[in-house]
Amino acid sequence: MEPGPTPWATEPESSFSTWARRFFRGLVVAVLLLAAISGVRSWIRPTTGANSGVVTNQTGFPTDEARAVATRYAVSYLNWDEGNPDTRPAQVGVDLAAGLDARAGWNGRGKQTANTAYPGEVKVDPSGVTAVVDVRVQVRPFTKQGRNWVGGAYMWQRVSVPVARASSRVVASGPPTFVADERAALPDNMPEAGVPDDDLTAATAKDAEAFFSAYAESDAKVEAVAAPGAAIRSLNGAVKLGELKDWQVFTGDENERRATGSVTWDGTGDTTLDQTYTLTLRRTVAADGAQRWQVAAVG
Repeated sequence: MEPGPTPWATEPESSFSTWARRFFRGLVVAVLLLAAISGVRSWIRPTTGANSGVVTNQTGFPTDEARAVATRYAVSYLNWDEGNPDTRPAQVGVDLAAGLDARAGWNGRGKQTANTAYPGEVKVDPSGVTAVVDVRVQVRPFTKQGRNWVGGAYMWQRVSVPVARASSRVVASGPPTFVADERAALPDNMPEAGVPDDDLTAATAKDAEAFFSAYAESDAKVEAVAAPGAAIRSLNGAVKLGELKDWQVFTGDENERRATGSVTWDGTGDTTLDQTYTLTLRRTVAADGAQRWQVAAVG
């Protein structure tokens, strides 16, 4: 039995249709591969350019840079001279964020200099983008008498400097604010020096006096009285020993002890200064068997 005719008619496919079908298949494969490489998320939410001002994908606030920027900015902020009113804004503008007023609140009057500054704690905001830096600055105010400026006494001022981490560097994000620098008492849990060893204290008092006298004068004299191998630099004649006011050795190891010495230094003219030192003593044995305790370290 011969098969009957099919209910449809076949027509030869054109070469263009075959090419188009293969082209679109290849295009789909290429798109899928590109999506896998670059990530679909980047297509839906493309990343912004470097100048967008948005800080992302960074870990750890640059505290060292923040201290450097805040310190320089604090010095610029606390320097002003009405005779050269453009100098301060130019210096302030080095660290102040672009777009903010470089006058930073100054009315353009008066004169003050600021040179020495020391940064302290950096408090970082939970966002990780902003922080405030504690800075202490030594300033000297001037008062005008006639046509001349007369410098006043140097004083320390403490400021809190706001900073922000931009895409390329840390910048000051606004003017500082003054902070009160109050005195504080010692903590209640100060470590104890130890138990006094009265016998060793009495036995080493003369040696302690000889050490402090040498310590004030020269390295060679220190080397002559210090423990063998000790690397102790002298004060090189900056002061002279006036008096060993107090000397105390504490109990401890049979070969090494801690001690404290309170001395009066004679300075230039009639100036005297009282200071207290913490020292390490080491027991040494001479070739003839004689034993003595000598200073091995200061501090």
